[in-house]
Amino acid sequence: MQIGRLQQHAESFQHGADGYDRHRPGYPEQSVRWLRGAASAPQDVLDLAAGTGKLSAALLALGDRVTAVDPSADMLRVAAERMPQLTTIVGSGEQIPLPAASVDLVTVAQAWHWMDEELATREVVRVLRPGGRLGLIWNSRDDSIPWVAALSTAMNADLNGTAFVPTLGAGMTVLGRKVERWTQRTDRAGILKLATTRSYYLVAGESERAAMIARIEAVLDAHPETRAATILLPYVTESWLAAPWLGECA
Repeated sequence: MQIGRLQQHAESFQHGADGYDRHRPGYPEQSVRWLRGAASAPQDVLDLAAGTGKLSAALLALGDRVTAVDPSADMLRVAAERMPQLTTIVGSGEQIPLPAASVDLVTVAQAWHWMDEELATREVVRVLRPGGRLGLIWNSRDDSIPWVAALSTAMNADLNGTAFVPTLGAGMTVLGRKVERWTQRTDRAGILKLATTRSYYLVAGESERAAMIARIEAVLDAHPETRAATILLPYVTESWLAAPWLGECA
């Protein structure tokens, strides 16, 4: 994607936080546990590009102290309303508003691709304590299932396809990857609302938006799985752990 187009799509999330929070899925507990590791004591976690706190909520539930950073004050407003114990700060991956060596774990859910990887990696290394880790997590619809692949095509999902592989900047290396398959219980209205939270819908004109909704409705009409009152929408959650190279955060 061209840089100008990438920025346009990233900036589309500055508003509409309430709809985003209602209709975007969360993350499987086992994947979140894998990201945070085996630490029994609470950790200081930076949830970077936290949005409305989908991942922050799961980390708080596991006992960690979480600071949510996001460029959108509207997204953080929703996060703070749901989780008064969450610390929220407006900021970006390229300029993290935290001191050096202040967190044990940095998490990024569904957002690493919006950042300048070199600058964000440098900032993550700066804020991590010795032994700290970077955890990336990504939900994708399971396009190995025919009706889900048709839905993704109808949604113009080329911008957020299922084959996401993170690229890190200098100073960090990937330690491992975990894959988890699960389903979200939703319905026809939920899938249509989900589509309206996607960046490619948010940046489109009215006629393009209407055409997209019409395509999605045609898919929902065409498959028995999506004509049911309750729709089980399959997801694949991929998680990656990374760490600074030896000596980078010492």
